[in-house]
Amino acid sequence: MTYEKYQAGIKLSGHWNHSGLVHQIELLSTLHQLEPAEGNHLRIDCSEIHSVDRGGFQLLFVWIQCIRMCGIKPMLVNLSAVMKKAMKKFGLETCFSDFYRDFPDMCPMLVCTI
Repeated sequence: MTYEKYQAGIKLSGHWNHSGLVHQIELLSTLHQLEPAEGNHLRIDCSEIHSVDRGGFQLLFVWIQCIRMCGIKPMLVNLSAVMKKAMKKFGLETCFSDFYRDFPDMCPMLVCTI
C-alpha cells in the first residue's frame, strides 16, 4: 500500500487483503500526524485500492475510529469499484456509510473475525 498526502487528506492504494495487511498496518501507524482540513475533516481517497477483504475492512474501520478519537472527522471518498463490490459482498455498506454522519455506531459485521 502507498499513500499520498494531498489537500487535507490522503490517497490509499494497493491491496487491502490478508496477504497485504502487515504493510497497511505499518504504514497506517505512521499517519498519526495527519492534519485535517478546515472543520477538522480528513478526506480519505480510496480510488486506488485494488483488492480488499474483510480483514482489510476491519483495519480501515479501526484506523478511522482512531482518527475520530483525535477529533478529526474522516470522510471516505472515491471508493473503487472493487471496494464497493467487496463492501456489498460482506454486507458492510452501512458500516462505512456511517462515516458520513457525526456519530457512527460500531459495525457488528466487523466485530467478528474471519
